[in-house]
Amino acid sequence: MPAPSPDSLNADTIVPFIADIFARRGAEEYLGEPVTISEHMLQCAELAEQAGADDATIAAALLHDIGHFTHEFDADAAEQGVDSHHEHAGARVIERFFPPIVTDCVRYHVDAKRFLCATDPEYFAKLSDASVLSLKLQGGPMNDDEVRAFAANPHLPAILQVRIWDDIGKDPDHAAPPFAHFAPVLERVVRSV
Repeated sequence: MPAPSPDSLNADTIVPFIADIFARRGAEEYLGEPVTISEHMLQCAELAEQAGADDATIAAALLHDIGHFTHEFDADAAEQGVDSHHEHAGARVIERFFPPIVTDCVRYHVDAKRFLCATDPEYFAKLSDASVLSLKLQGGPMNDDEVRAFAANPHLPAILQVRIWDDIGKDPDHAAPPFAHFAPVLERVVRSV
């Protein structure tokens, strides 16, 4: 049976829809990183869980790169000089079902990298080569006006924390729990809206 279209989704079908995406497309290359896209997202969710984060933040860590599944850009798009704007695509997919803190973590995790590069002198050195390449396409470090505007987001601490996990969750030798482990978290967050 084919997966439902995004327009026909509701609170009862969004988590199975996301599970289907992970099953069908999760083994795809993750933009030059040493892990697949699903391995990366699952590792980020596990990092959030291990840190004792609340359900919404765990959901945000898991879903932050869901936008990579919503487009048809080549895996080497960054090398071709193309920014896929996956953060905005992902936020559009989930915003009807998840609270604003989750959607903001998805929508702004790229801007969080730009913010941290502008405000933390040690942060840039922690980026992978692939993340440095994409930073250039995403606008580079924020300027002072962008930093001030971004810092006003009420979900800034969660957004920045998800970004930190995003940078760490790329270990090719680590097997995170499967999607099924995190599905109940997503269900609880969807039901809380």
